[in-house]
Order: sequence, then C-alpha cells, then structure tokens
Amino acid sequence: MERVRAAAGDNEIKFSVSTRPILGRTEEEAWQRAREILVDIKRRVGNRDLRTPENVGSQRLLQIAGEKEVYDTCLYTALAEASGARGNSTALVGTPETVAQAMVAYYDIGATSLLIRGYDPLEDAREYGEELIPRVRELVAERDKQADQKKRRQ
Repeated sequence: MERVRAAAGDNEIKFSVSTRPILGRTEEEAWQRAREILVDIKRRVGNRDLRTPENVGSQRLLQIAGEKEVYDTCLYTALAEASGARGNSTALVGTPETVAQAMVAYYDIGATSLLIRGYDPLEDAREYGEELIPRVRELVAERDKQADQKKRRQ
C-alpha cells in the first residue's frame, strides 16, 4: 500500500480487501468448517487444469498460498490454492471476534472497504449481519475516535 501511495503522488488512492469469512462459535468449529469447505472445493474442481491466472493479484495469491497455509492470525490461503485463486477465494477463519479483529487490522493499514462474501449465502449473511459486521463497525469506530483524539492533541 505504501508503494502504491508513493507512486500515486497527490492522487487519492483507496484500497479494499475482499475475503470470505468462515465463522464458528469456537475457533475449532470455524476451522473444521473451513476444512470441510476445502474438501468440497477440491471435489468440485477435480482434475481440472487451473492454469496460472492472468491477473497479477491471483498469481501473487497462489505464490503466497504455496508458501504458507495460514497467514497472520486467521487468513486461510488453502481455499485460494484449491480454486486456482479465482475470484474472492481467501478466507478469514475463526470466531466473529477473531475475524473482526483481522478485518480491522486491514483497516488499520489503510483498507477503507472491507468486502465479504460467504460460502453459504443465507446462513453466512445472517451470521455476518448479527455477529461480524456489528463488531467490525464497533472496532472501526474505536479506531476512528482514537485517531481523531490524536489529531486534536497535535
């Protein structure tokens, strides 16, 4: 992000992060669900040739996924690797609190749009709306308040 901002000069640059959160009541439950989704993706993909994607973002994601299955606290890259990094294919896995904290870490480094999509659209939308999104909003509001207070002191 810093390199892009530097290259942009005075032009305003905004960043978005797109993930597919996988939630559970416990960390173990969330990771079990993530492993089940991985098995399902591998079954659906089968022996198809997932040639190297043309876009650089997907190529980088595949490289990262080949190096490490989990980054930071809960960024699960195995799903991206299994699907050839097509579309929105990385997941943040954990309890709503774990995933909210991970999403806000992206906000902290400059992502202003946090986009989410689930694997089970109806159930995930319910969980996100009841548990994840309200917590992300609370955390972002706390960060914004702290930033405003810091600016006032300067």
